[in-house]
Amino acid sequence: MGTSIIAFVIVLGVLIFFHELGHFLFARMFGVGVEKFSLGFGPRIFGWKSGLTDYRVSAIPLGGYVKMVGEDPSVEMDPEEIPFSFTHKHVIKRLLIVAAGPFFNVLLAFLIFLCIFLFSGTYILRPIIGDVQENMPAHESGLQKGDVIRAIDGQTVSTWEEMAKGITASNGRPLVFSVQRMGEMITIEIKPIAKETKNLFGEDIQQYFIGVASAGEVENRKLGIGESLIESVRQTYNILELTVVSIAKLIKGTISTKTIGGPIMIAELAGQQAKEGALNFIFLIALLSVNLAIINFLPIPVLDGGHILFFLIELIIGRPVNMRTREIAQQAGIFILITLMIFVFYNDLSRIFTS
Repeated sequence: MGTSIIAFVIVLGVLIFFHELGHFLFARMFGVGVEKFSLGFGPRIFGWKSGLTDYRVSAIPLGGYVKMVGEDPSVEMDPEEIPFSFTHKHVIKRLLIVAAGPFFNVLLAFLIFLCIFLFSGTYILRPIIGDVQENMPAHESGLQKGDVIRAIDGQTVSTWEEMAKGITASNGRPLVFSVQRMGEMITIEIKPIAKETKNLFGEDIQQYFIGVASAGEVENRKLGIGESLIESVRQTYNILELTVVSIAKLIKGTISTKTIGGPIMIAELAGQQAKEGALNFIFLIALLSVNLAIINFLPIPVLDGGHILFFLIELIIGRPVNMRTREIAQQAGIFILITLMIFVFYNDLSRIFTS
């Protein structure tokens, strides 16, 4: 329990810090005064003041905020504060300041992956055949345990994932496998067959198989700077795509809402990954950082995405959305967030009491 709490505080602290750092740096870049940079909400526990800004850690560690000069357009300002006012900046600058928070969460994930690939390289599953299922295409075509797949239809194969993708993309047409067996190269033609299976989201899909399992041999491959950059971008994009698709399927009802977790679930995951090792723990931070970015980009008032939506409307119509409309939208956004918080806490507690 103690490990989970400490890990949770570290995870949340890192995610919030980078998110608010994005807002802060872009605000300062565009000449907006920042009154408070807070990790957490509620009463100030400790901190320091530098210039105009009060850097603080607050009592409730479930978020954070950057309070900018002139952030509330309904509050009257002294004339000397107007040049540093958020509200008085061009709408594009305001939009970029708001978007910088979730963007920095994506940047954090990218930097984490870059460090992992630079210092640890990547681990690949070698395309070596383990078990061969009877009465399946691979068995009938003569593929054997221990065979190493070197190419499919002339395309070099260096990982099990590449081999699996080649089989999936076949759509059932015969494939020519270049196989290394006992130091010799042979070719074997195999025609994949279609089977009903389930994807990552539990949906029924049709996929092509040849009936083999991996031998489980893993290889550590060192990467240069260029390769690490490419792999970091690819990994970050894959998680972004998976998160967006997951949210879309939740909204459609394809994925059960019981899969949604809150602070308790994050704490449990953080504790588990911390026990597994530093690499797993850091990877979890990157994963959650991308999730936080996507959630904040959702066009819900109160979230960054809601503010961005209002700024986009302002760009189109040439004037800010009227205060009454914004107030109603903010109230609706608060209601949605409170409802969602209650729901995820209910899910978390249900997992605890049913496990």
